[in-house]
Amino acid sequence: MARLALLVILLMHTTACTQVISESGRKLADPAITYGKLKQNPDSYIGKVVILGGKIAVVRNAKVGGTLEVVQMELDRSYYPEDAMFSGGRFLATSAEFLDRVIYEPGRMITILGEVKGKQTRMLDEVEYTYPVVAIRETHVWRSSGMDTLYSNPSPYFYQSPYYYGHDTGPAPFRPPGPPLFK
Repeated sequence: MARLALLVILLMHTTACTQVISESGRKLADPAITYGKLKQNPDSYIGKVVILGGKIAVVRNAKVGGTLEVVQMELDRSYYPEDAMFSGGRFLATSAEFLDRVIYEPGRMITILGEVKGKQTRMLDEVEYTYPVVAIRETHVWRSSGMDTLYSNPSPYFYQSPYYYGHDTGPAPFRPPGPPLFK
């Protein structure tokens, strides 16, 4: 029984340490190049390999390949983009391959290993914006937890009770008990 428990713990530890970027890719990447440094002067890092991540904002495909516009977010130790209200800006991740919009869906979190290719200036709304550009070597698109749709904001015309959990159509399968009416 003790051996079985040890085996289970060992397997859990092994799967918990699985990385989304390959070991060879992590060895190529320069951890000293932060997004802030890259944003300031992308041309000085041309040819360097970086690991960046964030939330996909736009997916564009053309005859020569695809481009992801990503809202940068800091990465945690497992390279997951921390969904914070802070971003250093945006970057472009380019690929010679077609980037399927179903997989690279806007709003999903992504981690990218890529080679810095310089910068590109494009219109972002009504502003000229300079994007650092990286050529994709590896990507990991994170699965949605489902929490983003579960707690969506209701219509402003919908009465929001203190027990509202994002279910504005029909009864919820579970609602926590309310406060006691009488003591």
